[in-house]
Amino acid sequence: MAAIQLKNVIKRYGTGKSALQVIHGINADIRDHEFIVIVGPSGCGKSTLLRMVAGLEDISGGEIRIGPRVVNELEPAERDIAMVFQNYALYPHMSVFENMAYGLKIAKVPKDEIRARVDKAARILEIEPFLERKPRELSGGQRQRVAMGRAIVRQPQAFLFDEPLSNLDAKLRAQTRLEIQKLHRELGITSLFVTHDQVEAMTLAQRMMVMNAGVMEQFGTPAEVYHRPASTFVASFIGAPPMNLLASAPHVKPGTLLGIRPEHLQLVPQPAPDGWTVRVEAVEMLGAEHLLYTHIGSERLIVRVDERQGPAPAPGSTLHVRAQDGCLHSFDKATGKRL
Repeated sequence: MAAIQLKNVIKRYGTGKSALQVIHGINADIRDHEFIVIVGPSGCGKSTLLRMVAGLEDISGGEIRIGPRVVNELEPAERDIAMVFQNYALYPHMSVFENMAYGLKIAKVPKDEIRARVDKAARILEIEPFLERKPRELSGGQRQRVAMGRAIVRQPQAFLFDEPLSNLDAKLRAQTRLEIQKLHRELGITSLFVTHDQVEAMTLAQRMMVMNAGVMEQFGTPAEVYHRPASTFVASFIGAPPMNLLASAPHVKPGTLLGIRPEHLQLVPQPAPDGWTVRVEAVEMLGAEHLLYTHIGSERLIVRVDERQGPAPAPGSTLHVRAQDGCLHSFDKATGKRL
């Protein structure tokens, strides 16, 4: 197990004036045993960054360390990492046991040790009954556990996960997230996990790296990222529904965007000096809560309310709302950065 350090890491495709830079100077210190999630929309560079750590992409600039070693010039096999992919990458003609043992067999690990490592991983992942089955005889969730088991038996310094849950349905994704959390608690191996799903990021990460167009917008705990977003991009990407950003409503200063999360708005019985009067355009029923889509003039404001507060207001009705104390955020209108 080892810490991972990224120093001004850059990735370009091509050379000269036609070069396209896709990763713009990433700096991050990842502690030993830490579980880090790299999250962002499609095309933001998160998988490219992970592949650079793995050695599957060349580094155009900067430095990557795994433990005490600079690994820029090392081949993937020399970096002592194990990677879990989205597509499982299992050998269809091999049994589960053979898939998990294959890398150890190539490395000439003694047979008794291979058996012990595979049995231990299978026990942790609860796939012992499937060791003699072929991948085609397994469900998607079981195949993903086999892929994780193959990584575990390597006993690497770090795990790298590239969107490993994308092929699973919603129920299996939630279940597998819990399994990954349990796995990390038991093994404590430094892990980098890439996803575009903010729910996965918030539930799995000890710290999370929010990426946007090859730039790291924020690096912090889920609580820090959620409660103190560093930019309007983070504010609008993290959270479902996203943070409201108001440009011209009452109480908004010139040159500033005012941010407020839907769950931090309160319904009040009459207009408040520091609040807003809004018109309801639509209502979304979510079981224990309602999302109210409202407008202040030309700006949209989403309000999340608990159903215990009473029946949802009808579209077309007028409401009075105010922000909970300490829950307003200010961003520079020109740069999008937090003020």
